[in-house]
Amino acid sequence: MPEDSEVFVTIDNISKSFNGDLVLRDISATLTPGQTLGLIGRSGAGKSVLIHILRGSNDYKPDKGRIIYRVNHCQKCGRIDVPKKGASCVKCGSPTTIKEIDFWNLPERDPLRMMMKERIAIMLQRTFALYGDSSVIENLFEAFPPTMVDNEKVSRAIELLKLVNLEHRTMHIARDLSGGEKQRVVLARQLAKEPILFLADEPTGTLDPQTAEMVHKALIDAVKKNSMSMVVSSHWPKAINRLADKALWLESGEVMKKGLPKEVTKEFEVCFKKTEEMMNVEVGQPIIRVENAKKYYYSIMRGVVKAVDDVSFDVNEKEIFGLVGLSGAGKTTMSRMISGITPATGGMVSVRIGDEWINMSEMGEFGRGRATPYIGMLHQEYSLYPFNTVLQNLTICIGMKLPAELAKMKAIQVLLGIGFTSKEVDRMLYAYPDNLSVGEKQRIALARVLIQEPRIILLDEPTGTMDPITKNSVSRSVLMARKELNETFIIVSHDMDFVLDCCDRVALMKGGKVIASGSPKEIVATLTEGELAEYASCSEQADSEGNE
Repeated sequence: MPEDSEVFVTIDNISKSFNGDLVLRDISATLTPGQTLGLIGRSGAGKSVLIHILRGSNDYKPDKGRIIYRVNHCQKCGRIDVPKKGASCVKCGSPTTIKEIDFWNLPERDPLRMMMKERIAIMLQRTFALYGDSSVIENLFEAFPPTMVDNEKVSRAIELLKLVNLEHRTMHIARDLSGGEKQRVVLARQLAKEPILFLADEPTGTLDPQTAEMVHKALIDAVKKNSMSMVVSSHWPKAINRLADKALWLESGEVMKKGLPKEVTKEFEVCFKKTEEMMNVEVGQPIIRVENAKKYYYSIMRGVVKAVDDVSFDVNEKEIFGLVGLSGAGKTTMSRMISGITPATGGMVSVRIGDEWINMSEMGEFGRGRATPYIGMLHQEYSLYPFNTVLQNLTICIGMKLPAELAKMKAIQVLLGIGFTSKEVDRMLYAYPDNLSVGEKQRIALARVLIQEPRIILLDEPTGTMDPITKNSVSRSVLMARKELNETFIIVSHDMDFVLDCCDRVALMKGGKVIASGSPKEIVATLTEGELAEYASCSEQADSEGNE
């Protein structure tokens, strides 16, 4: 940016505590119009808290410091815009003046504060805030002001869908979209508000590399086209290097380093190594059997949608089996068929309980009801009970009444097993979910599945919003849970690093079909150079970027 650019956002020595625990300490930064600030750090570092402070979310008023927004203000129509000396109002053409909005020191109903809040868009991790029964374009219509005429709504909606590469999904029902497609619709809805500040909290953490790049490009184009500023958080160096003009590395609420993205992120690398002890497990007989399974959806407008199309494979007891593929490949639908949530349209999906094979499409307590108590699943769109503490969230899932001290010991054991330190467990055991980072809540959701000790565990994109350190802990805990508890895992993922670290075998899906199966290394060997680029490990990407 030019040296004489107007400062738009000033983060001035922000500190914030929750229940006496300091989560941010003396954070400072500035942003000019069209500039992006990247926040990198492990789960719980304070990235999401800073984003909510910038947004003005309830309960996030800083204990110390200020957020200052400098804007152009039109006194005639009241519109505010990014600061530019001498600029006329883009809405009515009247002269504007520069105003400073001391965001958190103004009353909540102050007109300038309210107008600024309306011009801030936020995109949260793993939050698909859509009208499920409405079409994609109808979801966008809901984001437009009621004064906008229909023709303008249509043309603007198509323009936004092209920006996020979803014009081919215009009339699809939102609930039928893949997770990556839903994320892009959310992005389009937020851009429909014409923000001057865009806050993106791990916007591509759960997306495959190809879809993530689509979202990255859409964000970059939107920043350039609208001269808006953006604050984006991620634990992946590649995302920060791709999106940001400058970066802050946060650790336990403090700034470890600030500067150019590549200089800040090159130190944020961790590798995971499997040990022979972890992998020394004797795999048993088949426990899951998928035979010519199909799941077709029918729509008047779209015809037949083949989400899963003639798929067959077995999963053995104590095996860690991966379903991999890009967004929309059918892997999540396949996992829901195995868990009994989604019945098959054709073929057979069955699970072995004892010596009996259960048809997971058969309703009732003598059908899939026989197997579901032995199956645990962590969905992409997981949730915790907001009014229960972490301890209550975990112990309520055990399914039997235990002495309080024994239930607490079990909860602590599981939390330690998925990578939390003793100090972190002490801090969060009696905390409520709203006081935790999204990454911490995701790991607790995983602990809720593991504490039930199911025989089969399905993990749908379990590492999507995890930093490398946390992901390594989860890799280790999955391998140890398989070894110590005789668990069988199905991992749905596009994260090839995680799949290579954990899985014994992999089925690669595309267009609802399994196009290849074998060991993770064998599947990688079948990929073309272009596909390898899409699935390249984050560490390799960061290393190559650092050496350019």
